[in-house]
Amino acid sequence: MPIYEYRCSSCGVQKDVMQKISDTPLTVCPACGKPTFSKQLSAAGFQLKGSGWYATDFKSSGSKPEAKSESAANTVSSATPTAGGNG
Repeated sequence: MPIYEYRCSSCGVQKDVMQKISDTPLTVCPACGKPTFSKQLSAAGFQLKGSGWYATDFKSSGSKPEAKSESAANTVSSATPTAGGNG
């Protein structure tokens, strides 16, 4: 669900509001009651709800899963003993 930023042009109060995309924009300021409350042009945030979302989702540093499997393979191959090591 998107989080929109609103600002009142009369009293200057700012507020973040979680709304559905299909909801009508708010127009009445909750602080002063004037019809000068408008949605600001900003990057809309969103909130993930429900099961299946974890705190670690979408927080990777840009590495691909293939890179992780390659580094694991390199670790395994480097752990094998060298020929003639224990003679």
